[in-house]
Amino acid sequence: MASLPSTSVFTAPPPPSLPVGPARSSPHLVDELEATFEACCASLVSQDYVNSTDQEEIRTGVEQAVSRFIEVARQVEMFFLQKRLQLSSSRPDLLVREEVNDLRSELQRKEALLRRHLDKLRNWSTEFDDLHSGSAPQPHLTHQQLTSMPHPPPHIGPTGMTHPSTSHMR
Repeated sequence: MASLPSTSVFTAPPPPSLPVGPARSSPHLVDELEATFEACCASLVSQDYVNSTDQEEIRTGVEQAVSRFIEVARQVEMFFLQKRLQLSSSRPDLLVREEVNDLRSELQRKEALLRRHLDKLRNWSTEFDDLHSGSAPQPHLTHQQLTSMPHPPPHIGPTGMTHPSTSHMR
């Protein structure tokens, strides 16, 4: 097996920086983002650093790789923000439509949550009323079963949990 020359990811010069601005297209940014991410991963598992005992060199190399990745990620974010700004100026109706759809879905989610809470409140209110009126259904146990139990059975609510008002009686 031929051995490859050992080069540190951080001693090599960083890839040439591409111009920032409208002339730069998304595929180049995505490729650069992918390359910097791979450099970050490579810095964490680099054989040069595994055998190295200089912790400061390792830390510096990893920080440089991560910083470069963050820089490129910000450039990608800026690209998409610029595209969104262009879209908002050319087609504001699309942004309004998107916002309306987001608000509708949020409203549906909150209405479903309210329905679930109202159902739980109704169940607990019924349980509470049954407890205070004394009409709570009693289990049909024989005298022998009742006397062999160490504690009276707790009242179980609709969620399968013991009712809070009876838990202090045990």
